[in-house]
Amino acid sequence: MTFRNKTRIDITRQLNTFDVTSLVVGSIIGADIYVAAALGAKLVGPASLLLWVGAGLIAIVIALSFSYCATILPKVGGPYAYIKDVAGPFSGFMVGWSLFLAEWFSLAVFPVAFTKYFLYFFPGLGPQYQILLKAIFIGIILVTNITSIKLAGKFNDFLTIGKLSPLILLMIAGLLFIVLKPQVAVHNFHPFIKGNIFDFGKALVLIFWAYAGFELSTLPADEIQEPQKTIPRAILIGMLIVIIFYLITNFIITGIVDGHLLASSSTPLMDAVKRIFSFSRIFGVIGILIIGVGAFVSIMGADESGTIGTSRLAYAMSFDGLLPRAFSRLHKTFQTPYIGVILICTSAFIASIFGSLSSLINASVFLLSFAYLATCIATIFLVRKYPQISGKIKGKLIVPIFGAVFSVLLMTQVTGQQILVSFILIGIGIPIYIFFSPKHELHELKEAFLSREIILKRAYQQGERFLAYPVRRVKWLIYRVKKINKAWHIIE
Repeated sequence: MTFRNKTRIDITRQLNTFDVTSLVVGSIIGADIYVAAALGAKLVGPASLLLWVGAGLIAIVIALSFSYCATILPKVGGPYAYIKDVAGPFSGFMVGWSLFLAEWFSLAVFPVAFTKYFLYFFPGLGPQYQILLKAIFIGIILVTNITSIKLAGKFNDFLTIGKLSPLILLMIAGLLFIVLKPQVAVHNFHPFIKGNIFDFGKALVLIFWAYAGFELSTLPADEIQEPQKTIPRAILIGMLIVIIFYLITNFIITGIVDGHLLASSSTPLMDAVKRIFSFSRIFGVIGILIIGVGAFVSIMGADESGTIGTSRLAYAMSFDGLLPRAFSRLHKTFQTPYIGVILICTSAFIASIFGSLSSLINASVFLLSFAYLATCIATIFLVRKYPQISGKIKGKLIVPIFGAVFSVLLMTQVTGQQILVSFILIGIGIPIYIFFSPKHELHELKEAFLSREIILKRAYQQGERFLAYPVRRVKWLIYRVKKINKAWHIIE
């Protein structure tokens, strides 16, 4: 009745810091760098590099609050469960609803980004053809999610190295360029600061979007060695890897691309490669094609996996009466929730037509921050409710307090209109809950998203994504040398 493949994943030994670190990295880095690169530089200049570090530190604090919740409630994961435990099912639903909306806005970001990269190769494409291109993009996502979610997932996994290789090429070639021509970087980094304090706030929101994703990285704490120590340590190490990765990429782009060009560019990675290989037309064309293909594959893969997750969430919520029944209606042949996929993709397509890249990202970050704020507050109550479990957690109060402050900070950096629209969308969840709220325990929802088997499977897949893929392969090579068994046991 549900749409699962037959792969089973078991833990043969408890996960250590190295194991969990790859999950943290995989849950955050995806196609975001292709979308968010240099967005901050357009507003505040090279000083945006400081914001990439600052946004990463904010993400660390909020992620640590999530880790405390996962430690205190080891059998279930996610903001829905945390809020429900301290404030009841309605509050839990409202937070889960805001996360659903945030993911939906993110789905609309990628067709916009895809079109911008396409316009690099075909700059004369008119507005009507851009809409058609977005429709084709969404159509591919729609068809693959309806016909075979398993096939779509495997295809996305197969292209993992293909998505990462262009960025590695950019890093190596870019660093060599800066070493050989340091005067170019010195020129581009002057002046270091542009804009005003309000521009810094706008840039912070756009940059923070690239760090979002840790809220989906849930794992039962009883599967981890010394979870009170291992989870925070893995979050710190994993987030530092992400920060360094983002920082190097944006340092190269800012140092290579002229500031005036960067301010108006919608494809800064392509402009950087073009500048790096300006000495050779052939190498320049090859480099641009590699980055372009990497962008296309990564952006489509991100929207693919995002649609899978969002449609599964809508399916489970519908199955238990939290959303209209149509969202859980399965296709007779493919056994996928085709109506839910159609509704999600169609509405995301409409949002991609009327919303700009920055407005869609701002809306997504605001809704995410709303869920983060609620989770950080819930952490404080969970610590008080379960003192026997939380007693060994360091910073159990100061960390979520700072997390709540940072969440409010992010929410206040978007425009008043975006705040109003976001609260209206959140408010729509109230009549939905009143009308559709179930009168029974959500057993199917737990089975679909909170069972041990499904959480382990989701965690394993996170460790295979993008930058986490080589991290896991290096880890397994070290294990092989030291004759340590893998923690994951996969049965097809």
